[in-house]
Amino acid sequence: MDTKKITKMMKALSNPNRFEIFMEIYKSNQQANFEDEECFVYDVMQRLNIGAPTISHHLKELSNADLIITERRGKHIVARVNEETVSHLRDALILD
Repeated sequence: MDTKKITKMMKALSNPNRFEIFMEIYKSNQQANFEDEECFVYDVMQRLNIGAPTISHHLKELSNADLIITERRGKHIVARVNEETVSHLRDALILD
């Protein structure tokens, strides 16, 4: 993974609100593996008490950094962690 991509991901996660949103999506995705649930952005908004314009901005930044994938399901937006990208980031940060 190239340095520019890694720094873009780290920059996206350096914002405390964005990091908190990312972690909420991550936690929801971990539960989804066991409970067959999905991470609805509306639920994240409610848990973190964030308005639609603010979360929209942060989701765009996380998506541009390739950390999450979003899709529309009717009136709802579902988010999930891009496991492949996060795995590459994890591997790049592990120091021997």
